Amino acid sequence: MRLFTVKTILTLLIILSAGWLCPLIAADSPEENLAAYRGELADCRAAHGGSYDVPDVKFFLFGMGARTKLLYRDGILFDAVSGRELHRWKVRSEIIVPSDYAVSLETEDGGAVTLREDSEAVWLEQDGKRAAVEGTKSPVKLPDFAGKKFPRVLRVLHQELLVNITEAGPVPSFFVYPKPWYRDGAMVALALKETGNLDLLKPWILGLREPFDKNNKGETEADNLGQALFLTSLVSDKNHPLVAKVLAEVPRFEKTNAAGKYILGRSDFANHPVYQTKWLKYGLRALGLPDPYIVPKVPDSYGALFWMDYKDQHVGGKDSDDRGAYPYLGWACDHFHGTKKSPLSNRDYPLTWEERASEAHYDGLKIVSPALVKKRLSPPHTWHAAEAFLLLLAE
Repeated sequence: MRLFTVKTILTLLIILSAGWLCPLIAADSPEENLAAYRGELADCRAAHGGSYDVPDVKFFLFGMGARTKLLYRDGILFDAVSGRELHRWKVRSEIIVPSDYAVSLETEDGGAVTLREDSEAVWLEQDGKRAAVEGTKSPVKLPDFAGKKFPRVLRVLHQELLVNITEAGPVPSFFVYPKPWYRDGAMVALALKETGNLDLLKPWILGLREPFDKNNKGETEADNLGQALFLTSLVSDKNHPLVAKVLAEVPRFEKTNAAGKYILGRSDFANHPVYQTKWLKYGLRALGLPDPYIVPKVPDSYGALFWMDYKDQHVGGKDSDDRGAYPYLGWACDHFHGTKKSPLSNRDYPLTWEERASEAHYDGLKIVSPALVKKRLSPPHTWHAAEAFLLLLAE
């Protein structure tokens, strides 16, 4: 058997590093990667709740974390918030590979353009040059989820979470919601804790000063109390100024029965004592604070939405498990009950949405498509993405 000399080995390494043998070691083509993603997505839908029809609008978002939000559609790259056109190409063909965070274009003059996002920035490659798009150089951790059952789908759901982190904080969908919601934000935080991205939420959480987000027609929703405590625990401690404010609000929601104390108020315009008390207990424990509360033994249609703990303290009843307009409810109930009934969208991207929400401003979607405005459907959506991500991650 012939042995390679040191000189030969060094020469081979130089050739490999220079990319001279790239056909032998090249990554799969965009077409192959898209086919692999679609195959996995079909398997995921089949294993869970199938697909849900959303308008046939082809676009892709860039700008995960603290980066400028960008929208690609129909050969144009926009600033997704201002609507300013940044680049325009005459496109002969395009391939969007959501799981690669990439758009590949062939222009009418035979040129090649690639938009790709990675852990460092959003990159534009054209005319043999590669440069970061302005406002996008900011670090983000992007696991590939190797070893998981649906790694490509997880990458896309993770992106749909990260792209909705704005200067204001993690919003449900930046096109239609200007402010974060504590409920949605807490679920985003649970997901980003799993991927090492909590630092992206730290400025928002440290700046919180109100026990309630008051986003639902100004109501002081009782579940916000526990969510505010939990969020604070992720980046601070019980000395954060928000904690004292939350604890001062709790007594007005307290109720007592023969078993002990719990809280009762309104969330999404209805009483949900189990859901609200579980969040409060979860937040108190996260901060190491005394917890004198019991989970009331009563039916609560939101009870199964809290799957993170206290699963043995549940009274059966009718769940709020809408899998159409509010699919995050169904995914949460699936996580609680161990069922698989909830859909992803019937498009390659985005996979998540919300429809006909009372506080969403759907005109913000005009830049994407009038069809979304007409249907009053906002994709992607962080609560949906977080619930689906956390369930699939646990498989």
